[in-house]
Amino acid sequence: MQIDRVKNLREDNDLTQQQVADKLFITRSAYSNYENGSRAFPLEILSQIADIYGTSVDYLIGRTDVKKPYPKK
Repeated sequence: MQIDRVKNLREDNDLTQQQVADKLFITRSAYSNYENGSRAFPLEILSQIADIYGTSVDYLIGRTDVKKPYPKK
């Protein structure tokens, strides 16, 4: 998993861990554990993070280097 991508996107958008955690309705410590690799991101959280940053889950996990999300049907 490309944990660095999630952190880099957060930092590129000038967001703190607390701000992202608030958007996800989780605690900052829970988010920190996901971001630093102590715990795996649940699929639901990954999907929400992709929506926050306007990208795809595949980009977040390193399956593609294309940031742009897939077109919606």
